[in-house]
Amino acid sequence: MVTKILEQESEQIRSQILDAAEQRLRTYGYGKTTMAEIAADVGMSAANLYRYFENKLDIGAALAQRCFSNRHAILQEVIERQGITAADKLEAFIVTTLHYTHTELGEAPKINELVDIIITERCEVIQVKIDNDLKLIRTILESGVQSGEFTTDDIQATAQAIQHATTKFSVPLFMTMYPLDVFEQHARNLAKLLVQGLGAK
Repeated sequence: MVTKILEQESEQIRSQILDAAEQRLRTYGYGKTTMAEIAADVGMSAANLYRYFENKLDIGAALAQRCFSNRHAILQEVIERQGITAADKLEAFIVTTLHYTHTELGEAPKINELVDIIITERCEVIQVKIDNDLKLIRTILESGVQSGEFTTDDIQATAQAIQHATTKFSVPLFMTMYPLDVFEQHARNLAKLLVQGLGAK
């Protein structure tokens, strides 16, 4: 019982640290953020902070994992909706991906510093996100094949192709290219093209 309480308290503190770190990274960027500043924002000493995270990169990786986990839960809910077609799910998946990226990451340009660091230093975190997205796309395709909406000779290869085609909607750096409404129209146009290509013969 005591161990469980201590674990819960530790997780609460880790969450507070990540909240503070995220705010600072969004405002000042990865390079100009220090462990001492994050510790001060939480109201603890730098020495105490190191009990929870070994270094700033570990904090960045944990933030990326938390972001991807939240994103995955939202996308999972989208594809589990009842009463809509596989085509609608595919479009919703693409548009929801865009909205999440634009809202959570695109409006904080400084966060791109963290994205660059995670890609180069903790690529395994990105790989988990890629693998999870691929599973979701596969699920959509499988439901479409089962319902007769879609046809494909290779679901895995098709899922990978769709993932590649939709990459720009999940990259924060691209979010400043267009206003959200224009970007959304691009997403819907792509979804329409994909559905046409997948249409049962």
